[in-house]
Amino acid sequence: MKLSVLIPVYNERRTLREIVGRVLAQQIPGIDALELVIVDDCSTDGSREILAELAAEHPDTIKVILLDKNQGKGNAISTAIQAASGDLGIIQDADLEYDPGEYAIVLQPILEGAADVVYGSRFANQQERRVLYFQHTLANHFLTFLSNLFTDLNLTDMETCYKAFRLQVAKTIPIRSKRFGIEPELTAKFAKRKLRIFEVPISYHGRTYAEGKNIGWKDGFKAIGTILKYWVIDDMFQGSYAHKDLIDMEAAPKYTEWTLARTKPYVGRHLLEIGSGIGNNVRILMQYTDVIATEIDPVYLEILRNAYLNTPGVDVREWDATLPPPADLPPADSILCSNVLEHIEDDRGLVVNADQALKPGGRMIFIVPRGEKLYSSLDEAIGHYRRYNSQRLRGLFEDLDYEVEELFTLNKIGVLGWWWRGKVAKQKAIGRAGLKAFNVLVPLFRLLDPILPWKGLSLVLVARKPEE
Repeated sequence: MKLSVLIPVYNERRTLREIVGRVLAQQIPGIDALELVIVDDCSTDGSREILAELAAEHPDTIKVILLDKNQGKGNAISTAIQAASGDLGIIQDADLEYDPGEYAIVLQPILEGAADVVYGSRFANQQERRVLYFQHTLANHFLTFLSNLFTDLNLTDMETCYKAFRLQVAKTIPIRSKRFGIEPELTAKFAKRKLRIFEVPISYHGRTYAEGKNIGWKDGFKAIGTILKYWVIDDMFQGSYAHKDLIDMEAAPKYTEWTLARTKPYVGRHLLEIGSGIGNNVRILMQYTDVIATEIDPVYLEILRNAYLNTPGVDVREWDATLPPPADLPPADSILCSNVLEHIEDDRGLVVNADQALKPGGRMIFIVPRGEKLYSSLDEAIGHYRRYNSQRLRGLFEDLDYEVEELFTLNKIGVLGWWWRGKVAKQKAIGRAGLKAFNVLVPLFRLLDPILPWKGLSLVLVARKPEE
């Protein structure tokens, strides 16, 4: 494991050498390599000259980035995250308020595999802290309370500097705040990404304004605005982060519940899901069956393994269903393949491979997009090879002598939205806002579905494998 210490600097000449020396002196169990990524935010007090000397003294450990314009702590940290090469990252201010000797405490939950993010709390039974400004403490408590209210977390110190995280995840989170708004922004996005967040007590040696403290009351008001902004806006991903449509589907959990409730009677005691993505279905399925969640995408596998580590009844396995199942894959008495088959060029081959993973007498549950004439720009953007009709989907199971027990459609209202967005407006994404609105109306759509005269947007097949 390599640790990247992310240090934003602005006019920290008096403490810079001391804090860098303390960081370099750390010996952390579980950490094999250390790098310091120091971003100077256009200092004018001689900090840059000191950084040049430090980088020359430790060329293999210290990476210095000099910005030509002062933009704030948030921008400096965002720059450091993208430049870091470690497995884990931790934010370290360039003053002496936070003690690098406590890195081991902060990093422990991540190193043990229990957490994705850890906050070092100044208010959670810490051993010691310097007694300073009451109004600052009051403001910290209020901002933490407000952040918790909108993120549904129970942190004690949202504004803490010490935030440690897996860099692989942090690099995919866009940071828009230039100054101290980075604290509530990161917290909101960690929460919305459903990362595993831990909090540990740390000591705190605050400094006065005379000693160089920079934050002020204006930053407090901006933090309130940031909390509200990222409660409303879902700005959680940047770069190439696999298939964003699966991430967006988290905004429509009621639709997922609807489809799975309709097929629940056919689910056995041990269900294998083909293409579990980020676990949208697993969260529901695990409530009434043991789940073998399979994936091939390495990013999704990382998310699934993090989310269901030590979760009874959930087994995460790597399997490319376009290939025969591995010998150690446990046999299942039911298989779910939801909105995956349309992404596979050889869909018949996938069904044949799935058959090898199913016990005799077990059931296949396949959910696919219906309506070949509805194929549109949305399908192309998502990566669909095709949409299905009943005859084509049923035909995939004929050679295997499966008995089709049910073949039905659902989400009839969805046909109108898909036709308009994809066929008429030629859009390439539904977006989380549209899915959120759809999610609110799902109870109404479920009531209307049985009485509307046309077929639904999704086609669902339940087929039973012959007994030996």
